[in-house]
Amino acid sequence: MIVHHHPFLAPCRFIRLALAEHSLDVDLVAEPFWEARPDFTAVNPGLTLPMAYDGDRGPLIGASVLMEYLSERYGATRPGHSLMPPGPLQRAEVRRLVEWFLVKFEEEVSGPFVTERILKIEIPAKHGGGAPDSAALRAARQNIVGHMHYLGVLTASRNWMAGDTLSFADLAAASALSVVDYLGEVPWDADPAVKAWYQKLKSRPAFRPLLGDMARLVKPAAHYADLDF
Repeated sequence: MIVHHHPFLAPCRFIRLALAEHSLDVDLVAEPFWEARPDFTAVNPGLTLPMAYDGDRGPLIGASVLMEYLSERYGATRPGHSLMPPGPLQRAEVRRLVEWFLVKFEEEVSGPFVTERILKIEIPAKHGGGAPDSAALRAARQNIVGHMHYLGVLTASRNWMAGDTLSFADLAAASALSVVDYLGEVPWDADPAVKAWYQKLKSRPAFRPLLGDMARLVKPAAHYADLDF
């Protein structure tokens, strides 16, 4: 598979985790989406990441599309450990939570943090780079409090995010939190159950490449790569 991505966009991290959990070989292509390269725009006019090609199949555009594709095409490669549960209600809950973390959490928390503290440094001024918006950061810091409370409710009442087994929902939530954690903006002391759940995800082999990502001119929080933080 060839995957166009940005290492600090949560939907891209989600797909990287999903591909790794399926033990698929991947060539990652860092895509400067703000440049709107003609070759990229021609097949992806929305400039949506991630975007993938599976051999001659594609383009497969967007995290949810890729999730469904991986589940249908490669889910059988994880016998007894599919990331999409068998029952329709269980699958609906997984999809609901994936949307929660890759859309709502992205809009209210991870997106503003990454945009203001990472992307605006990386993107040239002519494409929208520049100084961070302090109001956007302040709002994200307020918003994460409520999200941590909701995460606490989920992790306290379930073995995994969507039920009894690891699913795409766990990967989506961990991906969204990981980009915020890189910046040291996750209030881990707010709920020990959330921290314990995240440590389980962080310790999985699929997570290791994410812990090696480095943003331009922005160092990770001291505990970011520590599995026992």
